[in-house]
Amino acid sequence: MIKPHGSDSLNPRLVSADRAQQLRAEAESLPSLLLNSAAAANAVMLGAGYFNPLTGYMNLADALSVATSLHTEDGLFWPVPVLNLVQDIEPIQGASRVALRDPNIEGNPVMAVMDIEAIEAVTDEQIASMAEEIFGTVDADHPGVATFTNLGRYVVSGAIEVLSLSYFQADFPDTFRTALEIRDEIAERGWQKVVAFQTRNPMHRAHEELCHMAMQRLDADGVVVHMLLGKLKPGDIPASVRDNCIRKMVDLYFPENSVMVTGYGFDMLYAGPREAILHAVFRQNMGATHLIVGRDHAGVGDYYGAFDAQTIFDDRVPADALEIEIFKADHTAFSKKLGRVVMMNEAEDHVKEDFILLSGTKVRQMLGEGIAPPSEFSRPEVAQILMDYYRAQNG
Repeated sequence: MIKPHGSDSLNPRLVSADRAQQLRAEAESLPSLLLNSAAAANAVMLGAGYFNPLTGYMNLADALSVATSLHTEDGLFWPVPVLNLVQDIEPIQGASRVALRDPNIEGNPVMAVMDIEAIEAVTDEQIASMAEEIFGTVDADHPGVATFTNLGRYVVSGAIEVLSLSYFQADFPDTFRTALEIRDEIAERGWQKVVAFQTRNPMHRAHEELCHMAMQRLDADGVVVHMLLGKLKPGDIPASVRDNCIRKMVDLYFPENSVMVTGYGFDMLYAGPREAILHAVFRQNMGATHLIVGRDHAGVGDYYGAFDAQTIFDDRVPADALEIEIFKADHTAFSKKLGRVVMMNEAEDHVKEDFILLSGTKVRQMLGEGIAPPSEFSRPEVAQILMDYYRAQNG
């Protein structure tokens, strides 16, 4: 099986049940820090092994280095700073060890215990510089920039031991999986060549066919549909609804034992090209040999070029940095001429009108009005789940 990034074996920061019990008892006498959602999401990814080989939150020097050069100070390739940015450090001043509390669960239980390496002030200029590098913009209307620039002006760094993976295991018991669990299931299935498909949306015909294409062209054993279960921007489809849609599609339109439907706990960054590289890193950690990167991968609005998330792998990722390979995909759509879904750049003698193309806004409008999109665009069974969701939302 493909090696994890940066080490020979996966080293998740999630501790055993016995160790967790010890840490909870210790935490009662430790200073507490209530994490923001972004820092909590980083703790989940560290705990679940997705951020291997990192052992905790980066210090300011590593964060600035990663933002500008995609490497930590000691040379580890990493695409996005993994930070615990804090507004108020008064509760942990002078502490060497602190309990980190979960902002996403009632009562704010302890989710990790941290050995503090440093507490460093970060300037507005440094935050802006990192935002420009990570997101390609400092526009406050960009949802990732708006979140990142308002998390805090102190960097609290150090290794963590993770007690809890927040609400993800309880809320998504059939879908949330750690990187180690996915590796184990890949091994159990006997898969060697494994394609990962990232999604934060329900999967329509174009996404479905893209997975089929990747499997066929790579001669892959299977696809891991790996959906984001954490925070999105307002108006996006909830994870539970996306999960139902994807499972219905897989059950009806994929061969048996060819797809794993899984999810991970993270807040979407909307960082486009940089987030695409992060996706590749943690898909390698979960055992995938290939990642599908399509048009405007991890993008939002018009902030990124259609294929910036593909070209960054050629321009900014050293040849020996990652073992996982990228399956570069064009926009896929149903061709009226050919009667099937194709990659648009591969369809000869076609003009735009020869494809069935619907904007996300148009699809949401149709579903909200109880109108199913054309079957060439969306499987009817998937459309029905979405129409039921919008009907419930609209009362």
